[in-house]
Amino acid sequence: MTRTGRGGAGRSGDEAPAGAAAPGGGTAPRRNGTPGSGGVPGEGGGAGTGWGAGTDWDAVAPGSDAGADHGLRDPAVRDAWAGRLTAWLPAAPADVLDLGCGTGSLALLAARAGHRVTASDRSAAMLAEARAKLAGTGTRLVRADAAHPPFAPRSFDVVLVRHLLWLFADPAAVLRRWCALLRPGGRLVLVEGRWKDAGLPLAEVTALLAPLTERLHTEPLSGDADLWGGPVGDERYAVVASPAPPRRHSEIVDVHLFLRRGDEVLLARRANTGYADGLWHAPSGHVEEGEDVRTAVLREAYEETGLRLTPEDVRVALVMQHAAPSGGSRIGWFFEAVHPAGGEPRNAEPHKCDALEWFPLDALPDGLVAYCAAGLDAYRAGDRFVLHRHAPDDPVARVAGVPGRAVVLRESGER
Repeated sequence: MTRTGRGGAGRSGDEAPAGAAAPGGGTAPRRNGTPGSGGVPGEGGGAGTGWGAGTDWDAVAPGSDAGADHGLRDPAVRDAWAGRLTAWLPAAPADVLDLGCGTGSLALLAARAGHRVTASDRSAAMLAEARAKLAGTGTRLVRADAAHPPFAPRSFDVVLVRHLLWLFADPAAVLRRWCALLRPGGRLVLVEGRWKDAGLPLAEVTALLAPLTERLHTEPLSGDADLWGGPVGDERYAVVASPAPPRRHSEIVDVHLFLRRGDEVLLARRANTGYADGLWHAPSGHVEEGEDVRTAVLREAYEETGLRLTPEDVRVALVMQHAAPSGGSRIGWFFEAVHPAGGEPRNAEPHKCDALEWFPLDALPDGLVAYCAAGLDAYRAGDRFVLHRHAPDDPVARVAGVPGRAVVLRESGER
């Protein structure tokens, strides 16, 4: 279903100060039902306005404030919303983004409370109503798609959204984008509801927010008749969420051995592991707890090939940061050793490897793990520090025709 709505799909970022003109409208996908403007419920009792799928919000904008909870013209309704906002927003002045602001009623309350407000909507006519209402408050008006807000990450203390989330086909993705706009310690304030077969139940919204947030506060709103201009019988609620701080980046560290015999290198073919089976790779493995990378490569060389290498036998060839097609990232330390150091190699793990063979460096086999292939390419070229980050649809194996993903980093002193 395509619903014409304030949040809108499509992308427009035309910015205008209060009092200036703004262009065109937009559309927003999502669910069934007939709430009010942009998904806003109707007046007391939740009777609705008849607005819904296919509504032209530019056309209805001039009359949208007739709803008690839209225009906030009744002092009791206005005071009820002002009281709630005071509790949900931090102490003024804070930078507040009102997404899908409609005619700007909540933005006006925030501005009057001393906040620095940016009000954004997809409908030019809604923004025209908001512009008149917000004149003289210093509010910044931006015509934009709420699903893809054109604002820099970490630019706001509050993202305020009322009756909009339910319109989008992928609310989880939209919530991630909204949370990314918040500074550390910021808060996402959502006012949502469930009206007959429309909207989102509270349980669904809190489940979507759980992996994104550190703290989550919910408030039922249905029982506060002053908010709606009369009693309502459906589910209406607010959620105030504090996104979790960014997690410290961590990566697996693995080690690889390029065992040389003249112009040849030793490779093993993976088998029965569940990952990259049938592909060639240098002897390798993960660094274990308490190990340094040199100790790890000596251990892995023995476990996989039976070689008893000493610290003096190995040299660092290169270091590579690699990201798999799945997005998982790791740091690879590639070491070099020269045969016959450590003895004669053998397949010491036949349950994980079905072949161990020497190959000329300039005639490597087909079916190489792309990560290892990039390491061998860098090794032959004498590159020491490399980034290798797969695109999401890249194969694990190096395949002819797939663009190379290696980026060589310049070394100190290199011009």
